[in-house]
Amino acid sequence: MSPTLALHDETFRRYILITAALLVVAGLILSLLRVLAKKDVRPVWLTYRSWLLMVPVIALTIFLGREAIVIGVAVLAVFCFKEFARATGLYADWWITGVAYLLILACMAATLAGAWQAFNAMPLVAVAAIFFVPIVRNRSAGQLQTTALAVLGFVLVGWSLSHLGWLARSRHPYGTLLFVIFATEVCDVAAYLGGKLFGGPKMRPDISPKKTWCGSGTALALAMSLPWLLAFSLPGLSTTEKILAGLIVGIGGQLGDLAISLIKRDLGVKDMGAALPGHGGLLDRCDSLLFVAPAFVHLLCVIES
Repeated sequence: MSPTLALHDETFRRYILITAALLVVAGLILSLLRVLAKKDVRPVWLTYRSWLLMVPVIALTIFLGREAIVIGVAVLAVFCFKEFARATGLYADWWITGVAYLLILACMAATLAGAWQAFNAMPLVAVAAIFFVPIVRNRSAGQLQTTALAVLGFVLVGWSLSHLGWLARSRHPYGTLLFVIFATEVCDVAAYLGGKLFGGPKMRPDISPKKTWCGSGTALALAMSLPWLLAFSLPGLSTTEKILAGLIVGIGGQLGDLAISLIKRDLGVKDMGAALPGHGGLLDRCDSLLFVAPAFVHLLCVIES
């Protein structure tokens, strides 16, 4: 992967055109709703404006090549973990938080080096390294909660998101990486729109009050169709493998969203951060990828082995 290859890669160019077209259409619809229908679209407009910022950043990172992607993913994982640490109170312990940051950088180094076995061992390394901190400091009071939060934060956020870097090392890097990001985020939007358009009973009101079964079904239906609609992105996949890809996106994306919602509800916070107007924090935007990215990488390991 490199800028030269990106310019000549048909899959990369197609995703740029598809995404640009979707953003233009969404902008026109919002403008028409505001001007002609006199609808208050300010909250959605904030979300849309954030997408106008995020899409070029993602596209530029992928355009720059594999190393830029892996480093960019590591930076994203660090900031998402930081939001998790601040929200849960873990950030007060700089020693353990610092160890978690170093572990995320170790994931980056393993990905850059192509050391798959070392990368897979990182959760076990993390448990040992995080427990090492209170042992060295000779502390026990309150350390169970601190170490448990650090391990959860690293595995759920840092290590999981770091799998995105491995998609850039796959047999068809542009296709697989762009499919995972595009499909996951489009299905997330579909879940929101499906809930708004069709309503219906709430899915898990105590965890995510706005999610409905209709919205969930809309997202799953779209996810199951995308491996065929975007077949150019996943060349060589059999029907069974496409079904698995759809299930990973359709179920994994919603599970990640619900997992972070569960944490937020227990903490009594609405968002993990405020970096992205209309979305909340970076982790609020990336939560749908937490299970999709690792599952998709392992699916590719089976397919490409």
